[in-house]
Amino acid sequence: MADEKYKFTWELIGDVNNCRPNLGLNLRLEVYRLMQYTLRDVISKRIGPDACDEIFYQAGEIAGKALYENVLGKQSDANSFVRNLQETLRVLGIGILRIEEDGSSDGKMVLSVSEDLDCSGLPVVDDVVCKYDEGFIAGILQGFTGKTFDVREIDCWCTGARTCRFHAKPNE
Repeated sequence: MADEKYKFTWELIGDVNNCRPNLGLNLRLEVYRLMQYTLRDVISKRIGPDACDEIFYQAGEIAGKALYENVLGKQSDANSFVRNLQETLRVLGIGILRIEEDGSSDGKMVLSVSEDLDCSGLPVVDDVVCKYDEGFIAGILQGFTGKTFDVREIDCWCTGARTCRFHAKPNE
């Protein structure tokens, strides 16, 4: 089936411990950003910037769910979940996560990611750019809570904030 040709599974990550015996697991940031921003360019030109943003959000969601299931695994409580998530994001070089508002009562929360993989160091463009991160956070939160979330970036390095800040709320 055509729609299954590129379906993501965790097996596509491969055997990372044995795949690059000379180069190892490290990859320079420029290479990651070359892939992300050239893909955004092509997708945006083909189908428009709004559809491109939706695609990146959805891809981030898939990645967030997969990271939760395959790396974080079932967590016993919210504190353990947050600690493990913070450590995982730091070790993987994705960013430094802080929970600024925890949402204990209504599920809404504000999270910040410093040294964000997608945008730290980029020029100010007066627009948030971390659509993939929005979906990624939504997917991770869904993995932990079993609820779907709407996550929106409210501050970004690219708007001059020097940290990325996200508002997350559970969908009804």
